[in-house]
Parts: sequence; C-alpha cells; structure tokens
Amino acid sequence: MAKVTFEELLDSGVHFGHLSRKWNPNMAPYIFGEKKGIHIIDLNKTAVKLDEASNALRQIAKSGKKILFVATKKQAKDIVSEKVGAIGMPFVTERWPGGMLTNFVTIRKAVRKMTSIAKMETDGTAATLNKRERLQLTRTYQKMNKTLGSISEMNRVPAALFVIDIMKEHIAVAEAKRLGIPVFAMVDTNSDPRKVDFAIPSNDDATKSIGKILDVVIESIAEGLSERKQEKDKNETEEATSAPTGNAGGTRGRRNRSTTAPQA
Repeated sequence: MAKVTFEELLDSGVHFGHLSRKWNPNMAPYIFGEKKGIHIIDLNKTAVKLDEASNALRQIAKSGKKILFVATKKQAKDIVSEKVGAIGMPFVTERWPGGMLTNFVTIRKAVRKMTSIAKMETDGTAATLNKRERLQLTRTYQKMNKTLGSISEMNRVPAALFVIDIMKEHIAVAEAKRLGIPVFAMVDTNSDPRKVDFAIPSNDDATKSIGKILDVVIESIAEGLSERKQEKDKNETEEATSAPTGNAGGTRGRRNRSTTAPQA
C-alpha cells in the first residue's frame, strides 16, 4: 500500500493550517501548535489518518465501485482532473450541480442528452441542421460537457466521495451524508472533521499539499484496481482450465449409441 513519510508531508506544506482566529475547535486533536498566528497541523496524525483513508479507498476500488472526487476550488481543479482522470475515476471540478447525488436520475438524463448530441455529430445528423440550430446544439453540448463530461461513465451513485475543502463543497458533503455515502476529505483547521467519515488533517489551500495527498490516495486506488484485475484474470484462467471438453464427450456419446443400436 502507498506510504508517505513525515518529511514528504513537511516539504509539501501539508502542515500549514489557517489563521488561529479562524480555527474550528473540533480540529484541536490534530493541531500541533501555533506559529505567527497560524495553526500548525500535527503531521504524525495526518500520516495515520491518510493511511486509514488510503486503505479504505483501496478496498472500495478493489470491489469495482466508483469513487467520486469533488474539488471546484482553483488550486485543486487541474490537479484533480489530471491525476484522477488517469485512473478512470469520476470527478467534479466545475460547479457542483445541486442534486448530483440525491437526484441522480435527473443527472443521468442530462448525461444521456449530452451523449445523444455527441452522436449526432459523429453520425452526420448535425450536418442536416441549419447553421443556427447547429451552433445552438454545439453550445449546449459544450456547456453540459464542462459540468457533466467527467461523470459520463458513472452509471450509478458512487460508493464514496473524496472532497477537497469540505466548507466549499458543503452541498456535496450534505448530499452524500443524506444517502449514507462515506466521505473522505482533506480537512483544514477551519473545518469540522466530524462532518466526514475519513478526515485527513491537511492544508487544503496549497497546490503542492493537495498534490501530495492526492498522489498517495490515487496510488492506493490504483493498487486496488490492479488487485481486482489480477483476481479477475486468475478466476477466468481457472474456469478455462477446469472446463470439461464437451466435444470429446459428445463424440463418445455418438459412438456408443451407434454401436449399441439394434440390427434391422
């Protein structure tokens, strides 16, 4: 399983929290101290919580279920789309559509509409429209793809959410909690860790910090996906080797019937 050292977390600035006057008292167990009016996160506890979260995410990935990443803040958008997209997990880096989880049926209808528009472009149907209609169709697709393109392959509600900045993504967190979906999150010193199931105390504002936490998490998910593939390949191989030779049996059966048939 993916591991991270204290020095790696330190070098990435994961320990920098918010101004001490903006802290959430529920983060007290994860705060090491204060320096120049800024809370310092206890990286030993960060490492432990990151290890717990990574192990749980690996098991979810191994089961074949989807993990939805949510990060619409500027510092995290590009990192998430690049790293999460590489392992084929869905993500939201633009505006969170209200009802993404609680009204998933409607979201799926919108995705199907987007897919049908894309199909019109490929099969030549769009070419039969006039210029104005085609322009309107293109704009509709671009708008929908920007918000829903990264979840187009998510056919059901995800098994878990990974959130960067639970205060900014409070609607996503609330929807997940309402449906009983476990929430993993980077939680800074101004947030309430009780609102999520797996809180990783860390700096959720710096690009380098976000990237380091994501590297560990995504490596664990990739391990889970690899283990799932290995088990699947092993099962298919065992089934193939243990399958009976049907043709040989059929030939023997026909031979036996022909030799025992009564003479006319």
